[in-house]
Amino acid sequence: MSEFEPRLKVLRAQLVEQGVRVHEIVQRAVDCAFDLDVDRASDVVGLDAEIDRVDVEIERASIQLLMLPEQDEHRVRTAITIVKINNELERIADAAVVVAETVKDYAESMEAPPATFRVMANSVIGILRDANRAFADENVDLAQQVLGFDDTVASFKEEIGLDAERQVAEGRLSVSYAFRLRTIAAQLERIADHCTNICEQIIYLGSGKTVRQTAGRWGSPELPGFEGGGPKEGGDR
Repeated sequence: MSEFEPRLKVLRAQLVEQGVRVHEIVQRAVDCAFDLDVDRASDVVGLDAEIDRVDVEIERASIQLLMLPEQDEHRVRTAITIVKINNELERIADAAVVVAETVKDYAESMEAPPATFRVMANSVIGILRDANRAFADENVDLAQQVLGFDDTVASFKEEIGLDAERQVAEGRLSVSYAFRLRTIAAQLERIADHCTNICEQIIYLGSGKTVRQTAGRWGSPELPGFEGGGPKEGGDR
């Protein structure tokens, strides 16, 4: 029996666990931002070390998987996809740390975020949860559904930014606080972007098809080879 399948099974399980770990750090970062809790923000920053350690471990194991003999196209694609999803998860954790560090450094000058911010944060947490579930269950349909929520998060960020600008102009909000709020909102949008990258990879792995975004809308999965196709590189817009 080939070594590939049992080692792949272990690697997938490690990546699923990493997804749970990353979901937890994002949830904690959001909670400390709403409570302006500096101690919990410090805990979030501390959790990132374990995520970084596992990130390196998974990447090394993926490389070893690619070095096994008797490779075929699907096996190679699987190993490469795991590397890419692993990288997206690590960058999601980095965004959560930025949120926590913002709270640590500026909690005294900040106020509790508006209700719209809570809705945006909950949406992002839900997107991350579903992206993780789509990978764990190899569910291409769920991955496709997650892509549809990307625009919603971007709309929330825009609304939060415009509202902050209005309040600054009316003297009801400090420029410093508005800037911190926009920083946190930008990190949440970045997390959502990384989640869509994960889902693109899940779709590619499960179907061999790619998805692209045109004029702000996600298209249907198509076989690669058309101009401009392929999953996005990175998570920033």
